[in-house]
Amino acid sequence: MDLAYIPSPSTGVINLGPVPLRGYAFCIIIGVFVAVWYGNKRWIARGGKAGTVADIAVWAVPFGLIGGRLYHVITDYQLYFSEGEDWVDAFKIWEGGLGIWGAIALGAVGAWIGCRRRGIPLPAYADAIAPGIAFAQAIGRWGNWFNQELYGRPTDLPWALRISEGVNREAGLYHPTFLYESLWCIGVALLVIWADRRFKLGHGRAFALYVAAYCAGRGWIEYMRVDEAHHILGLRLNVWTALVVFLLAVIYIVVSAKLRPGREEVVEPGAEPGAVEQAGQQDADDADDADASEDEAPDAPKDGTGTPADDAPEGTDGAADDAVDLSKDGAGNGAGTAGSKG
Repeated sequence: MDLAYIPSPSTGVINLGPVPLRGYAFCIIIGVFVAVWYGNKRWIARGGKAGTVADIAVWAVPFGLIGGRLYHVITDYQLYFSEGEDWVDAFKIWEGGLGIWGAIALGAVGAWIGCRRRGIPLPAYADAIAPGIAFAQAIGRWGNWFNQELYGRPTDLPWALRISEGVNREAGLYHPTFLYESLWCIGVALLVIWADRRFKLGHGRAFALYVAAYCAGRGWIEYMRVDEAHHILGLRLNVWTALVVFLLAVIYIVVSAKLRPGREEVVEPGAEPGAVEQAGQQDADDADDADASEDEAPDAPKDGTGTPADDAPEGTDGAADDAVDLSKDGAGNGAGTAGSKG
C-alpha cells in the first residue's frame, strides 16, 4: 500500500465554456510574465529604462517558443514522422514538447534583434533577465506535471509521482523529475542573484553563470528520465548537450573576465548609470560639496590677540586705527583669494 505520493491531475485541460484552459500553456504564460517582470526590475536597477525588457521580449519570446518547439521536433522526430504518426501533431505545442536548448538559442536571436533596434548591448540585457528565465523554467516545468510527462525511473520514495495509464505510459510511481528540475531552477536563480550582487557580474557573465548552473543540474536530472530519447555512447542526447553547453559557459566566464572585467556603467542610450553605482556616486558628490562649503566659508578677521577685529576696543591712537584697517584689508583679500581657489 502506498502511504505517500504526489498525485497527477486527472486532466490537463479545464474547459470554460468553449474556451479550453490548458495547464501546460498556463504555466508557460505565467513563467514568461514572471521573467519579464523580474527582468524589468533588474534592468531598472542597472540604470535601464522601464518597459525596455518587455519591448525586447516581444521579439525574444516568439523566437524562443519557435526554437524550443523546433528542437523538440527535430530531436524526437519519430514521434511525429514515423509510420502511423500524424505530422500535424508537431504543431500542437499545447500538448507539451519544448526544448530549452532551442528556446534559449533562438530566443537569443530574437533578443539580439530587439536590442539592436534600441542600441542596447545584448550581454547586459541577458545579465538582467537571467534569474527571471530560471524562475520561468521553474514555473514552466509544472506544465509537465499537468501532462504527466518527463518523469523518472520507478521509485517508492514518499515524494514519488503517481502516473496513470495512458498513451505511451504505464501506471505506477516514478521519480518526479519535473519537481527536481523546478527546485533546481529556483536554486539557480538565487545563485545568480547572489553572485551578481557579490561580484558585480557584467558583459554576459551573469547569464553564463545561469547557463552553467542549469546545465549542471540538467545533466543528472536528464540521466534519471525514462522517456524515449536518442542515445550517443550510452548517454541521452540531452546529457551530452548539457555537458557541452556547460563547458562553453564556463569558458566564456573565464575569458570574458580577463578581456572585459567589471560591469557596464551605462546599459541603455540616454539612461543614467546603474542605481547602485549612481547612489554611491551621489554620496561621494554630497561629501565633496560639504567639504567645499567649509573651505569657502570666510573666517571673521581677527586682531593679533585673537579677538575679532570688529569687536576690538576703540583706540585713541591713530596708528592703532590704521593697524586695524590694515588687518581688515589683509584678511579680506586672503579670504577672497581662498574662495576663488575653491
